[in-house]
Amino acid sequence: MKLLRLPLRSLPKSTLRIDKRALKFIMKPCRIKVVPFYKGHSLKAMRTLFLVQGISLFLPLLLFSFVAVGQQVPVGPPSIPQYSDRPAARDTQKEDKDHKSEAAPAGAAVDSDTYKVGPSDVLMVSVWNEDKFTKQVVVQQNGKITMPLVGDIQAGDTTPKDIEVAVAKSLTKYVVKPLVTVTVLEVGSKKYYLDGLVNHPGEYPLAVPTTILEAISKAGGLQDFANKKKIYVLRGDKKIPFNYKEVINGKNMDQNIHLEPGDHINVP
Repeated sequence: MKLLRLPLRSLPKSTLRIDKRALKFIMKPCRIKVVPFYKGHSLKAMRTLFLVQGISLFLPLLLFSFVAVGQQVPVGPPSIPQYSDRPAARDTQKEDKDHKSEAAPAGAAVDSDTYKVGPSDVLMVSVWNEDKFTKQVVVQQNGKITMPLVGDIQAGDTTPKDIEVAVAKSLTKYVVKPLVTVTVLEVGSKKYYLDGLVNHPGEYPLAVPTTILEAISKAGGLQDFANKKKIYVLRGDKKIPFNYKEVINGKNMDQNIHLEPGDHINVP
């Protein structure tokens, strides 16, 4: 609540008169308390004084608001995401690595000097700097493999090293001093089988010489209720006994024989 004092003393008292109802009507919206006027004061003079006083009160506030608005930090327009029509750059190093891993798959754990290749074996024949002669082949039931332009080459009952020599000799008509590498990718001709109370029964490749005890270990060992004394190997029409308990204790080691392709180990 503000107190507004008007300069009434400068006016002659004889010309002033009090109009309380007019003052109440004019000043009520402004909520301003004033001092009563003398007689003879005109309504026009009152309104002029109120206007001057109101301008003097609100003009500084109005100027301050304009200054505050002018000092605000300007806000720029929102950023627009940039899109490009160019395709994303490819990771060539990763692609080369993947291509190399596909071009040179890992082979089976066989000895290239001693392992005898047989039917259903999967071989990788690689000729250096000659992609058209580099391919994956499967040994046929007649023991042969087929190469482009060369035809059939005998591979059954021979080692990978022997196959390299045979393929290189056949390619001399088309390639000068061919460098050939033969890798066994998968052994499909020599397998043995484990049945009964072992942890992982099933079919296993016979890529390297394996004994009965080694075969049981590869299958995760025997189960708890397996009969360790009554294990046997079926080889054709023969039944070869095997006492696991004796062999594990170092007794009668002669019964721990090497497996042959097609053997079935049965654990009751």
